[in-house]
Amino acid sequence: MMSTLDITTRDTATGPVLEITGDLDYASATRLRVLLPTLVLGPGRRLVLDLAGMTYCDSSGITALIAARARAEDAGAGFALAAVPDHTLRVLRIVGLDQVFALLPGSEAADRF
Repeated sequence: MMSTLDITTRDTATGPVLEITGDLDYASATRLRVLLPTLVLGPGRRLVLDLAGMTYCDSSGITALIAARARAEDAGAGFALAAVPDHTLRVLRIVGLDQVFALLPGSEAADRF
């Protein structure tokens, strides 16, 4: 059974938090990439992707996460991933992206980062 992707944008005092729920994969990653240019980012702001509800992430999903970080950096904003599921964290560690992304322990930290 295929899971759909839902992206909920929440504005916080420090910047947008995107709650990613479902599969971030080849069929859905474009939705995240299309959303990125619409976000209000700049110096002193932070983009956080809350992955607590993400059920699957393939290489297209990883590429979309990298694109989100690049979008934040291009705007002079901070970037972090929150509540990264174990299966995705393992992949990030294998390819060294755990050294590139700021990782927050839980989704509740997304509002405080």
